[in-house]
Amino acid sequence: MARTSIKLNSAGVKALLKSSEVRADLTDRAERVLSAAQSSAPVASGEYRDGLRLIQDTTDRAVVRVSGGTDHDWIVEANTGNLARALDAGR
Repeated sequence: MARTSIKLNSAGVKALLKSSEVRADLTDRAERVLSAAQSSAPVASGEYRDGLRLIQDTTDRAVVRVSGGTDHDWIVEANTGNLARALDAGR
């Protein structure tokens, strides 16, 4: 079997990870996760559901997060797993 050698262009990979195309794909996926999380969120007061949001960031790459906006998000997540279950919508 022939052996193939691949040499990555580090500058090119770094540029790709920060590109608008990668950010657009991540944003699209995160919006689907957000929508699924909001539609399946437990509603006592609506505060948890209405606090769910997208956060855009850039580190050494494009980053898009789905996050809650209340002080008790971790309690809701621990009891329901709402965000964890919504992740499949981003595939």
